[in-house]
Amino acid sequence: MSAPAAVRAAFAAALTATSLIAAATDYIAMPGGEFTSVLPQGATPDSSASATIAPYELRARPVTRGEYRIFLASHPQWQRGRAPAVFADDAYLIDGPAPSDAAAVGDADRRPVTSVSWFAAQAFCEREGARLPTWLEWEYAAAADETRRDARADPAWRRRILSWYERPAQSALPAVGGTPNAYGVSDLHGLVWEWVDDFNALFIAGDSRTQGDPDRLKFCGAGAISIVDRDSYAVLMRIALLSSLAAADTTSSLGFRCARTTTGTSR
Repeated sequence: MSAPAAVRAAFAAALTATSLIAAATDYIAMPGGEFTSVLPQGATPDSSASATIAPYELRARPVTRGEYRIFLASHPQWQRGRAPAVFADDAYLIDGPAPSDAAAVGDADRRPVTSVSWFAAQAFCEREGARLPTWLEWEYAAAADETRRDARADPAWRRRILSWYERPAQSALPAVGGTPNAYGVSDLHGLVWEWVDDFNALFIAGDSRTQGDPDRLKFCGAGAISIVDRDSYAVLMRIALLSSLAAADTTSSLGFRCARTTTGTSR
């Protein structure tokens, strides 16, 4: 078999192996409503007015390696080595996947894709007629546990979330599809960090005057942040990580999921 034919055969096998994953992609309807973030949304740095979150849809699970490989096959400009450096750093997809990869064994295709830049994640979501979620949309969904839409006041739930950060890093991430929360969304905690659309604006309050000198924020990062709930350590760790990144950066523990804007009424 010639090299081009071998590549085509491997590609066809990859499409077959991941077609069920792609077909199973589902978005969860999020009702939206009034929500109080750990980040100030009001006029003072130590209090937060409720933000109104419009109804939206959120991917039930993070994007997987199998799904991303299909995207790479139809969007070769985002393959490793082809994406311009301004859109993806040198570590982009350093551990794959590649469109010519053979069909993965076991749960490998269902592991979350990581080492993806913000630009690449946004391009993937646009292919689905979607976008990256905003921070408030992500925080709103992540506030739920298995039975409650907002479990943030429960110390036991907070300890459980924090326990993720105490576990040693794994060489191979587990597959997506953990126990869904009260909305039906899985893996918001305990699997990977996730890009959000407005990652580079997390230190800007509803009234930007509450956050002080923007140059101080630029160079001091998380040390300069004004927050409302200083006990939400797990959320603040995410904010600190995201705010330290540039849009072309990638890390081996950073993945993403997509969101869609919808029309409807909150419930």
